[in-house]
Amino acid sequence: MEGVSIRIDNPDPHTGIGEVVVKGDNVMKGYYKEPELTREVFTEDGWLKTGDLGYMDSKNYLHLRGRLKNMILGSSGENIYPEDIESIINNIKYVLESLVIQQKGRLVALVHLNMEEMEERLNHLKSEAAQQINEKIDHLLEEIKIYVNERVNKSSRLQAVILQTAPFERTPTLKIKRYLY
Repeated sequence: MEGVSIRIDNPDPHTGIGEVVVKGDNVMKGYYKEPELTREVFTEDGWLKTGDLGYMDSKNYLHLRGRLKNMILGSSGENIYPEDIESIINNIKYVLESLVIQQKGRLVALVHLNMEEMEERLNHLKSEAAQQINEKIDHLLEEIKIYVNERVNKSSRLQAVILQTAPFERTPTLKIKRYLY
């Protein structure tokens, strides 16, 4: 972008992924009457810390991997980007949304399914519908785990996929409130 300088701070020596920092006339000067908060969001040399993780490729294109605060540190010290795993899950039929978190050192996906669509598809079963739907859900959650684990590296493999019965709580800007889960 014209007039904006971008660099990657503290890049990982193997992947080149680090925090994206920016500088330019369009970048704020600081928080009004909040010098401490301003110091937290700027580097010592005056670059704004975006909180985004990314890398620059050989053609100098910026690739974003996720948010710094969302990154999960794996048991072997590897960086796991939940947004990458969630994008795979969210493309699976019947999945409305998902959230990948760490629980007791295990990588877990919370999955909110489109129950109306599943019930509609199984509607012809009538009396046994509830049991069939529950079996289908269990089977689908296991399929999601297998499908995702075939597509991610070893450190990003899911240990469990859990049904999230209610929609995820969201911020006013419609982002999932990760800290609640």
